[in-house]
Amino acid sequence: MLKQITLSLLAAGVLGGCSLAPTLQRPEAPVAATFPQEAAPTGIAAPATPAANAGTPAADIGWQDFFPDRRLQAFIAAALDNNRDLRTAALRIEEARAQYNIQSADLLPTLNAAGGVTRSRTPGELNASGRPILTTGYQVGLSLTSFELDFFGRVRSLNQAALAQYLATEEAARAARISLVAETAKAYLAERSFAEQHELARQTLQGRENGYRLAQQRFEVGASSALDLRQNETLVLTARATLATLARQRAQAINALTLLVGRPLDTIGDLPAPQPLSGQNIVNDIPAGLPSDLLVRRPDIRAAEQRLVSANANIGAARAAFFPRISLTAAFGTASTALSGLFSAGSGNWSFGPQLLLPIFDSGRNQGNLDLAQVRTNLAVVDYEKTIQTAFREVSDALTARGYLEEQIEAQRAVQVAQADRLKLADQRFRNGISSSLDVLDAERELFSAQQSLVQAQLLRLTNSVDLYRSLGGGLKSTTNYASQAR
Repeated sequence: MLKQITLSLLAAGVLGGCSLAPTLQRPEAPVAATFPQEAAPTGIAAPATPAANAGTPAADIGWQDFFPDRRLQAFIAAALDNNRDLRTAALRIEEARAQYNIQSADLLPTLNAAGGVTRSRTPGELNASGRPILTTGYQVGLSLTSFELDFFGRVRSLNQAALAQYLATEEAARAARISLVAETAKAYLAERSFAEQHELARQTLQGRENGYRLAQQRFEVGASSALDLRQNETLVLTARATLATLARQRAQAINALTLLVGRPLDTIGDLPAPQPLSGQNIVNDIPAGLPSDLLVRRPDIRAAEQRLVSANANIGAARAAFFPRISLTAAFGTASTALSGLFSAGSGNWSFGPQLLLPIFDSGRNQGNLDLAQVRTNLAVVDYEKTIQTAFREVSDALTARGYLEEQIEAQRAVQVAQADRLKLADQRFRNGISSSLDVLDAERELFSAQQSLVQAQLLRLTNSVDLYRSLGGGLKSTTNYASQAR
């Protein structure tokens, strides 16, 4: 009997290699063969970038090397340790791994050691003696419970689908890590931008209040008109409103950064002094490569591909449901009416029960499951192609903006210098009685606007570099192994 069971299991292993899943053909990337040409500055030279990582693919640049600001590095490290979204992603991996282990267990038979005792009573009316009969039986042995002989690859296809889902979840967690690094950096840079603009507004308000006091003195002695006084007062009130707005925006930026970091910022010890935006030497000379490189670099594309593999495998399982299903149930052991006779000669017993299940009429259930699997595969194809297109657009947008932003910053810096000279000349003309105070007030207004615009342009350039780094698959590698905590 053991020989027959062994031969049956070996036959199941040989025939289990059959699969009805269609051959998976990865769709071609529905994008151009190359990225759009990066915009070149029109006659204004871009500032030199650090040469340490020049020409290195984004995926090979650790985030500690990409973000040299030690304060930002501390925030990113804390986010990787404490962010709740990243913890959720880690737990999703554990969940998918457990589901795969459950599904893969069906590939092998389940053996159980069983022992039991049964006691029964037969009424006297049912036997010749006319007296009730009490019987006791003892059993011990091994049992094989409903092991399916996977002739048509149904179980194997389900196992492949579960494995692909696990791998997709793992890739999705990597994509979440990359996004967390980028979003933390962008939130930190936004907070620094509001801090710099707030300081400019504070200095501007202080200067305008001094100017307003002088205007009051001139008005009181009749050296200026009420219009000049009101103009100065308007500038002071406008500066106060701007200062309050920037204070609110900075506080909200701190809240956003705190949420990403996952803990109060003041609980992170040994933080160095913050660097200004102009001192953020973020790498921006990153080669884009070819769109086909994104298939390897970006975890979200790899996750979409694994979801496609899983959906394709489910087609094989749905097709196999149309064919007969054979399962084995067997038991081998000893049995006796007395506990002392369990292992005596002649007490061995066995049972073997193969079962054939042949679908005949199911009201279209199997066909509906097959149609559903095929539709889901088509949806997975569309999702895969859309993920590639989204990645292509993100890289293209970052590349297109990179050259223009360099030119914008240089032009805006020149505007600031020109406005500062204009204010100096207007103030001299006013003191010499050549022009009115309105020219000075207008020059102050324009200088403050130019200073704010320069800070905003610097923020745009830095966030664009972060977006390019993320869209090219950077942010996963680190020089220190910051493991996600799933507790």
